[in-house]
Amino acid sequence: MNILLLTIGSRGDVQPYVALGKGLKAAGHHVTVATCSRFRPFVEAEGLSYGHISDDILKIIDSDQGKALMEDTRGIVRIIAANIRMARQIAPIQHQLVAESWAVARDLQPDLVCFHPKAFLGSAIGEKLGIPAILTSPIPLLVPTGTRPCLGFPKLGLGRRYNRATYWIVHRMIKIFGGAYIRKWRRDTNTPARRHNLDCLRDQDGHPLAALHAYSSHVVPRPDDWPDTAVVSGYWFLDGDEGWVPPDDLVAFLDAGPPPIYIGFGSMAGRNPKRLANLVIEALKRSGQRGILASGWGGLDADEVPESVHLIDQAPHAWLFPKVAAVVHHGGAGTTAAGLRAGRPTLICPFIADQPFWGETVRALGAGPAPIVQRKLSVENLTEAFGQLVDDTDMHSAADAIGKKVSAEDGIGNAVSFIERLAAKNRP
Repeated sequence: MNILLLTIGSRGDVQPYVALGKGLKAAGHHVTVATCSRFRPFVEAEGLSYGHISDDILKIIDSDQGKALMEDTRGIVRIIAANIRMARQIAPIQHQLVAESWAVARDLQPDLVCFHPKAFLGSAIGEKLGIPAILTSPIPLLVPTGTRPCLGFPKLGLGRRYNRATYWIVHRMIKIFGGAYIRKWRRDTNTPARRHNLDCLRDQDGHPLAALHAYSSHVVPRPDDWPDTAVVSGYWFLDGDEGWVPPDDLVAFLDAGPPPIYIGFGSMAGRNPKRLANLVIEALKRSGQRGILASGWGGLDADEVPESVHLIDQAPHAWLFPKVAAVVHHGGAGTTAAGLRAGRPTLICPFIADQPFWGETVRALGAGPAPIVQRKLSVENLTEAFGQLVDDTDMHSAADAIGKKVSAEDGIGNAVSFIERLAAKNRP
């Protein structure tokens, strides 16, 4: 098959699709990953074809204005407000993203398209080309359930009706904010709508779309009230770093003492990463722990770092995490998955979007302490959390148990089999 994987966003939105693409390629399919242009070298280095989409949306997110707005997106109300404030600036870029997504699909003529929720033209591409379209997501976002509210909504204990209503609100938001882009695309491509202009879970004939979720059911159980079209495959890990050679200074640091705590917030270190780094270093000193600080620290000078702390730009999580005592990060879905697979206790310091959800999920698993939102980080609460991460034996046991379950799964293999079965079912 000729398969298009369509995703828009940060590295965390792209890497799982590259992992899936490699699995599909190994199964004999031709795969094109269409995503923002800054990831073209990454996609092609992994042996996949690349489809061009502009970087402009990421440039806005990376700007001071974008960071300021992201720091204010706490809860669904603030997320809506942030979208409204940025609507005028984002609107032309979204129209461009839709046009570029269609241009890739039109030229490629795929047999099947898998699309990230942010790449919401995916279902319309399937309709236009007469091919299967699969909603693929690293988070449980769009398929309604009565068992839990949608991400971003509080757990109010109001029962299944409230929980389902939160998904209805999210779908309404998608139709309001995305409907104009789809309607323009339909006019430009002479594609009249037969029903609702934008529905991520149904095609234009009203039939349900498949929804493939790239996380472990041991971490987030599949709700019993989901339709058969919604599946959970397991995580899509991008391994293959067997040839990676760690720097000598990193190896020496790991060998020089007890396992350190890994701390990495990446691009989520906020507008004052140096202040955050100094806060983390002081908490490590007070707790008597060694630490590895990964990239994103705003030019922190090496001479400001004690011998008990080591700075790195990056290292493959699959290589590094099994060698540390615990992991501390912002709560991206991919980093959370890597920490859980390694069987390491995890502290999540969430910032935006799905990060609070993963923080609460890790806590509920017993694999980490309660999350500490970044705006409330202090030397005191970090010092306490670091001690708990290293000394709590029950937490270590829970983290080890979930790590074994996640490691035993073949998420990519399950996803490839699901995609192939769906394609075979839809062949004329």
